[in-house]
Amino acid sequence: MTFRKRIDKTLELVLIVFTSVLVVDVLWQVISRYLNKFLVNKMDVHIPTQYYTFTDELAGFLLIWVSVLGAAYVAGKQEHLAIDLLLQKSKPKNQKRLISIINVFILLFSLTVMVIGGAWLVLTRFQFGVNSAALQIPLGYVYLVLPLSGLLIVYYSIGIIRNNIK
Repeated sequence: MTFRKRIDKTLELVLIVFTSVLVVDVLWQVISRYLNKFLVNKMDVHIPTQYYTFTDELAGFLLIWVSVLGAAYVAGKQEHLAIDLLLQKSKPKNQKRLISIINVFILLFSLTVMVIGGAWLVLTRFQFGVNSAALQIPLGYVYLVLPLSGLLIVYYSIGIIRNNIK
């Protein structure tokens, strides 16, 4: 198996696991709040809030990771959202050039905004000791997805450009 296929398979597995945990988390959040409301109304019993207050924050963090890693995944598959009217109207020879030019811009954006900017964000969150409210985990871990996904997009863009040059 090639390096590219290993990255794709690992990314697929991570996305499946994170999405599954996100679904279970939101399901638990809904059930526990409904159950708490039911128990309070019917039996005057309260479920301690520590059993479900963290779920809202966890769902937000998982959604960030799934969406940003998912964006890197679809960028690698060249299935990301794009306005390709110009590409469709171009001749096949020009299409390859245009795809390469587009991927150079994607690469530059990913490198500057996601990798460099994301790494700065991660570093500053760790340096200032910023923790999340409910889970009390360093927010640097949450934002780590930005440079990671940026590196993946840079890798995929280089591969697309290289294949179009050949």
